[in-house]
Amino acid sequence: MAAYQIGEVERLLGVKAHVLRFWEKEFPLLQPRKDGYGRREYSGRDLRLLLRLRYLLHVRRFTIEGARSQVERELSGSDQNSSALIDSIRAELVGVFFIARRSRTQALKALGESEEQEDVL
Repeated sequence: MAAYQIGEVERLLGVKAHVLRFWEKEFPLLQPRKDGYGRREYSGRDLRLLLRLRYLLHVRRFTIEGARSQVERELSGSDQNSSALIDSIRAELVGVFFIARRSRTQALKALGESEEQEDVL
């Protein structure tokens, strides 16, 4: 099982650590484990939930309460609009792909390599 430290999650999502800790308080479904030193360990499930929360709060501009209700509906299976949900998740994934590609391009430029030499995406 993959475990992500809060700093890794912060970089992956582009959300500051204090925001992640706030979301833990506001969304009872989000409960990362803590290791023996008290450091948070986010699971893959936690990461998926955080991605969804970021989408709802930052892109769709839901309120905290609205996002909480939406996530609860989605997880309970009472959300009848699964096609729209799939479309929104797909849009989020495409966005993440382009962010990763841009980061990769910037890293290659910093290393002095051209994209043509190393283009695997």
